Amino acid sequence: MKRKLIFIHGRSQQFKDSIQLKAEWISAWKKGLKLNGLELPMEETDIAFPYYGQTLHDLVERSPEVAEIIIRGAEEDAAKKAFVRSVIEEIKKAKITDEQLETIVGSDVVERGPLNWPWVRGVLQAVDKYIPGGSGSSIALATNDVYQYLNSSGIRDSIESGVLKAISPGIETVVVSHSLGTVVAYNLLRREGESREWKVPLFVTLGSPLAVTAIKKALRPIGHPSCVSKWYNAMDPRDIVSLRPLDEDHFDISPSIENHLEVNNHTDNRHGIAGYLDDKQVAKRIYDALVA
Repeated sequence: MKRKLIFIHGRSQQFKDSIQLKAEWISAWKKGLKLNGLELPMEETDIAFPYYGQTLHDLVERSPEVAEIIIRGAEEDAAKKAFVRSVIEEIKKAKITDEQLETIVGSDVVERGPLNWPWVRGVLQAVDKYIPGGSGSSIALATNDVYQYLNSSGIRDSIESGVLKAISPGIETVVVSHSLGTVVAYNLLRREGESREWKVPLFVTLGSPLAVTAIKKALRPIGHPSCVSKWYNAMDPRDIVSLRPLDEDHFDISPSIENHLEVNNHTDNRHGIAGYLDDKQVAKRIYDALVA
């Protein structure tokens, strides 16, 4: 029986037509295949694309003030504030210098460190100022979405329902995921893969935040999903969402994950799916797994 392919998208996909969004993923993959002198190895209709973008938007509050509320730290419970603070602190360590932060909030706030919320706001403002294509408000919202997925069973169940239906027991399925979708896919493969008799010859994560400490802790114990034969991760080092590779230093599991860290993502924020799927090596790895 031929292998199947499933694409699992990330956040900020609300108000989009699911058919058009799937077409955009396929179009980007085709561009990457063309660089290898290849064409799609399957019919487009055979590619599964469970869409949860509108569901996520509808379940997580999305008023224009939400990002500002998160950034201010107002009206947030202690657990969420701790999660957001941890993520922002890690971004600061990886991408923002003390000198850059000081130009925004002053030396006193920098010295007091991440336990004071003005420091957190300052880092997000520094993302806007110093990271090309970076957006502090987008980081705040993305962090909130991941937190909601990890901590709200209602949101988690709604997001996962379509993915669960798209993977069939005993049928070899290549899973390609992006951004928040990598967290969703990993969590499902780890939790459900063995009991549901899933067979995943290749699990692909693109622009994945799984190595971010707060996310990794929420998913403990981490490990290689037993239903997955090989795991391939790709990232652009400039992608502030993925932040770190899934290597032995940041996501130490056995067997280890193959990392492709030389993606030149051409999208504005270095994180867009088009800039990953049209990468020559990424496109070829997906192709090879399907025709094996």
